[in-house]
Amino acid sequence: MTRTEWRVLVADDEPAARRGVRQLIAAHPQFRIVGECRDGAETLASLDTLEPDVVFLDVQMPGIDGFDVIRRRTPDRMPVVVFLTAFDQFAIRAFEAQALDYLLKPVSEARFAATIKRLVRQLTGAHPRAPGIVVTTARGTSVLRTDEIDWIEAADNYVRIWTGTRSYLLRESMNALERRVVPQGFLRAHRSALVRLGAVRELTWTPADELVAVLDTGARIPISRRRRAAFVAGVRQR
Repeated sequence: MTRTEWRVLVADDEPAARRGVRQLIAAHPQFRIVGECRDGAETLASLDTLEPDVVFLDVQMPGIDGFDVIRRRTPDRMPVVVFLTAFDQFAIRAFEAQALDYLLKPVSEARFAATIKRLVRQLTGAHPRAPGIVVTTARGTSVLRTDEIDWIEAADNYVRIWTGTRSYLLRESMNALERRVVPQGFLRAHRSALVRLGAVRELTWTPADELVAVLDTGARIPISRRRRAAFVAGVRQR
């Protein structure tokens, strides 16, 4: 989508929060607020009548909350969603609902500007949206885009997610995570490893006749015999 201006809907039951978004977005003239809503019912109606490109959506609203708005309209019919909330415990649900970003109130100018950059990339098609996986770090909560992840390995009751030389632990089963990431270009290499096909630099054979996926980072992931055919086909078709 290439435009000089994008239409924005602001949905929040707090007048101060709506005013805050208006003030922040004024510094970004490529975005224009076309409507404001106080609850979920108004938001659903405005999505139909105003056809915004972006909605800044409060998580907690009277009657129909932000997640219910997406569920009732369905994710495929939603504009790009940026969640607004005063609480961080909804982050996982927000990214599972395919939100582009998740802003904690009060929002700083610098944090809002970073969101605007992501919106521009998304709306121009320069950086297609990749679903996020929420992980906990020593600094708090982080969101890893699936196109940033190289591979994932099982680690007892956790999984370890690798991005370059850094790794993050997530308390989730491999089977559950597999269902989330396979549509994003991942395949099982063996029982305990999922690999993003786009991260594979080459496939090579070892002297022991084992097939290995060599990633751009240099990581070497063995491919089990029963998964070889599907994995090779996936790499060729990427």
